[in-house]
Amino acid sequence: MPRPDRPPRIHREVVSYVRRSARMNPSQEKAWKTLAGRFVVEVPTRALSTSVHPDADVDWAAEFGREAPLFVEIGSGRGEALVALAERHPEANVVAFEVFQPAVASTLSRINRHGLTNVRVVLANGVEGLEHLFAPASISELWTFFPDPWHKPRHHKRRLVSPAFAALVASRLTPDGRWRLATDWQDYAEAMREVLDVAPGLVNVHGGWAPRWEERPLTKYEQRGLDAGRAVHDLTYARAQGDLVHREPRPGATGRIPL
Repeated sequence: MPRPDRPPRIHREVVSYVRRSARMNPSQEKAWKTLAGRFVVEVPTRALSTSVHPDADVDWAAEFGREAPLFVEIGSGRGEALVALAERHPEANVVAFEVFQPAVASTLSRINRHGLTNVRVVLANGVEGLEHLFAPASISELWTFFPDPWHKPRHHKRRLVSPAFAALVASRLTPDGRWRLATDWQDYAEAMREVLDVAPGLVNVHGGWAPRWEERPLTKYEQRGLDAGRAVHDLTYARAQGDLVHREPRPGATGRIPL
């Protein structure tokens, strides 16, 4: 794939997540041994085991055996939403990024139980994967559902949503592409809008909070948040068409990451 100019490099602290070390249980071990060869895409790494080397490359049409719209999820967890959405969209090639190996193993079991052939999983950092493994204007749907909120103020800079990541996403979306986000943490929801409502190359489709995307399944993770009394906020952004459009920012919005 050609390597056109890339958007500004994302600060290393934002993307250098450490792979969470945990043992797989026996069923996950079995799933990994029997299914990883079919559904896991291995990519060259840098120092960290979940990094993606800048020279890494994947021919997604060859990987899936067909040309089809690319849907991508960053942080797929145990695959509840991933599998449900892939099942609803057999016309799409669906790629998931997750850094927690036991969760990937559980996802593989779920993919296999549902008999899906249109899903691949990369055990790697999704931000680096988005940067190095996808051409500009190639992703039709990007999903980031319930990303790590990094609650402590000193850790807010590690949150996924940042001006640099917004620029990367805008460069990778197709002209009619959509970026769908959801979080059950009010401060992170506000922080997302603080950054994304003024991000060059992106437009808030609903002009504010989005209605709950009817295709997104209610997962156990989301239900726990609801049971704890937290409201879920959805957002949907599209790639700006043509020249960057002028948008009225939210009151007080600066585009900086709120600390």
